[in-house]
Amino acid sequence: MPIQLYYHPYSRAAGTLWALEEAGVAYDLVVTDILKGAQKGPDLVTRNPMGKLPTLVDGELVVSEAAAIALYLADRYAPGRLAPALDDPQRGTYLRWSLFAPSVIEPAVMAKGAGWEVKEMSAGWGRYDTMIASAESAIADRDFVLGSAFSMADVVFGGTLRFMMDFKQIEPTPTFTAYVQRLDARAAYQRANARNQAMRKELGLQ
Repeated sequence: MPIQLYYHPYSRAAGTLWALEEAGVAYDLVVTDILKGAQKGPDLVTRNPMGKLPTLVDGELVVSEAAAIALYLADRYAPGRLAPALDDPQRGTYLRWSLFAPSVIEPAVMAKGAGWEVKEMSAGWGRYDTMIASAESAIADRDFVLGSAFSMADVVFGGTLRFMMDFKQIEPTPTFTAYVQRLDARAAYQRANARNQAMRKELGLQ
């Protein structure tokens, strides 16, 4: 049975298409109308009590959270190609920046946008400017997070940067812009982007 992805083109599941295309596995989309609250219906909630997208079903296994899904796909379907081996020292860097995206970039951007008053020592994401400097350090003077080799970390980390820049939540610095341009040139990203655009048109969302 192909993998099933509970999906809507205006959700984080749109980015999961890129991870699936990079992994090179067959998948079916379960279109879930988040504009009508379908993600809170029993079909999805029985699989993911959060009632959120993306949610991936692989046989009997359910995986939620975009970063977790991407890392799962790399480990299961593209080990050594998209994910460093367990005993590869590069795996630490791979995990570091993959998890930096949802646990530091996203909340730092939200905190800045919402004007949250938090103490840097209490907030796991620190300060916005420190987050930006740290994110730039991950890709400074290299093509990808792991250097010259593309990995699933770039789907998670780079996909987050692209999204934030598209919505003007992060300044498109020269480092970020050049990095995202390299990611945009990947055939798997272009396939995923084309499918997302086609789904938006099919659903009348353009």
